[in-house]
Amino acid sequence: MGGVPETAATVEERWRQFFRWGPYALLGIATALAAATAGELMSGPEKAAAGVLVAAALALQLCWHTRRAAAPPRGAGDGTGPVVLVPGAPGPGSVAYFVLRTALAFALTWLNPFFAVHACVGYFDAVQLLPPRPVFTRAGLLAVALTLAGSQAGGLPPASTLHWVAFGGLFLLNASLAVGLAHLGTKETEKAAERSATIAQLARTNARLEQALAENATLQAQLVLQAREAGVADERRRLAAEIHDTLAQGLIGIIAQLQAAETADEDQARVHRRRAAGLARHSLGEARRSVQDLGPAALEHDTLPEALAKTAGAWAERTGITARFTATGTPRPLHDEVAATLLRIAQEALANAERHSGATRAGITLSYMGDEVVLDIRDDGRGFDPAAPPARGSHGGFGLDGMRARAERLAGEVGIESAAGEGTAISVRVPLARHD
Repeated sequence: MGGVPETAATVEERWRQFFRWGPYALLGIATALAAATAGELMSGPEKAAAGVLVAAALALQLCWHTRRAAAPPRGAGDGTGPVVLVPGAPGPGSVAYFVLRTALAFALTWLNPFFAVHACVGYFDAVQLLPPRPVFTRAGLLAVALTLAGSQAGGLPPASTLHWVAFGGLFLLNASLAVGLAHLGTKETEKAAERSATIAQLARTNARLEQALAENATLQAQLVLQAREAGVADERRRLAAEIHDTLAQGLIGIIAQLQAAETADEDQARVHRRRAAGLARHSLGEARRSVQDLGPAALEHDTLPEALAKTAGAWAERTGITARFTATGTPRPLHDEVAATLLRIAQEALANAERHSGATRAGITLSYMGDEVVLDIRDDGRGFDPAAPPARGSHGGFGLDGMRARAERLAGEVGIESAAGEGTAISVRVPLARHD
């Protein structure tokens, strides 16, 4: 759980066991070999001295390992720092232990070459016990190499010139191997530390990545929910605008025709009732098309200029208000949504003029002007103050807001010019480059 791999932990534990029990084992082996050859290689006083030195070496080991027991290992695979295989090292105590042990091993090897078996442990733990500076590590390794070279040359001190030559060559060989292998071991340790740091960094990066992915998943879910809610709200606004522009206007027209039929003679009343039935059928068809998200029926077979001309004519016939349609510029094909939006705005503007303005004349102009199309609807009614529009739900306020909302969906804009007694002019501008 966040530590080093099991194999690495096992290797480290084995090294700790070697550093704990290895010196005892090597000292025991060296003592056994020296005892077996004591009759050939040692005198009586040398045997006594060797016994004292072996006891001192054993006491040193016991003292050192008792001290180690009070210092548990740090960073033993917990990822908090470098792994320490020898507790309490490096430090003054570990340096003193290494120096005394090496000196005792040298003295024992002087008495009997087989005690060099005990000295060779320095090759393994010099890097752990001595300060992490090349000069100290190399000095310790050279001292061990000196002891081993003396043993391999036939004992210390060399007895002849040949022994001295052999001793020198063996010392150089031992020193080169010890220092070279120690250098390679140090480099390998550094690389291992770098790999461990890289692995730890990757683990932290992966953890952050997983957290970011989880946050992104949550954010995506929120965005999907918001998009769904926005889609529902947009569909509600679309249906509200369609109902306002079709059903509401149709019902108003039907009511007006039925009211006119009540006060007219039989022939004229029949005309009004026929118009009311026609408006009802038309409104029903428009309602069905709105639910199905289809364009206005007027644009199903006609272009926008033709549909606007027919809309103005039908409106004038029904209301008795003079209306005229004019188209200027070179006609260009329009996107269906652009044409439908402009037609709906024109219908709403005429409905407002019928209900609120008291106008006697109205005009619709469709102008193709380069990269935009402009729709103007004017009337000579009583007008109003655009700076103080009616509240929503009263006298056309929803209609004006609906015009602006429709135009804004197409990156267009609606301008209104009006004043009391001076009529009303509505201008709608929609860019063509994005829609044609």
